[in-house]
Amino acid sequence: MFALIIITVLVATFAGSISGIGGGVLIKPVMDALCDMTSSQISFLSGTTVLGMTAVSLLKSRKGTIKIDRRGTMMALGAAFGGLFGKMLFNKATSSFPSSKVSLVQNIIMVVLTVTVFIYTLKKEHIQKKQMTNPVFSIFCGVFLGLMSSFLGIGGGPINIMILSYFFSMDSKTAALNSLYIIFFSQAVNLVSNAISGSIPEIDVVQLLAMIATGIVGAMVGRSLSKKMSDKNVDTLFMILMVVIIGISIYNCFHFAMM
Repeated sequence: MFALIIITVLVATFAGSISGIGGGVLIKPVMDALCDMTSSQISFLSGTTVLGMTAVSLLKSRKGTIKIDRRGTMMALGAAFGGLFGKMLFNKATSSFPSSKVSLVQNIIMVVLTVTVFIYTLKKEHIQKKQMTNPVFSIFCGVFLGLMSSFLGIGGGPINIMILSYFFSMDSKTAALNSLYIIFFSQAVNLVSNAISGSIPEIDVVQLLAMIATGIVGAMVGRSLSKKMSDKNVDTLFMILMVVIIGISIYNCFHFAMM
């Protein structure tokens, strides 16, 4: 089981660093399906792994030709606040309902969001995109993305890419980098919030360190390969991940509904 989780982390962070979805969007549902852990434990392990992965991805991207957009910075600031709201909502949910029910809701939202993004990606060549420049709108989008990221425990996700593409007309590679930047801020605030509030769940420290180390390796390899990939290649990888995530999340919905 441990080996399968590590392999999942490697694949997720490798692909996530290229496509910009972070990796938690795959790690979280796989761990939901395989692990006998609470939603709090899985969300913390997934989110912390993604934080390490995004930090390395951003460091490796500093010398690249693709840069963080000013609107991406505003969204990242919004995501920091959204991450706090999402954490408060998650804590309220876990204290009020059984862990299995919280996981069920998380996976239902995952299916809805991922299917929406999948359809958008299929049709995006025929969709008239926006070119929003209003900083307030950018912050608002960041708050929403940070809230979803923190509540779902996925670090980021496909919804980032769709919003960056549709509202800000970013190409696949630029959207991927800005998405990782947004994810980094929301997860950093989430981790600090956990530490300050003393709400870090009981976890296997060895497993956490192994997941973070694996995530860093996946990010380093992924960002190096990303430089050689075209936007079309990135989109293809993104679509494959969407299909996998939708399938696992639907399975989890039925699994947690029966508990």
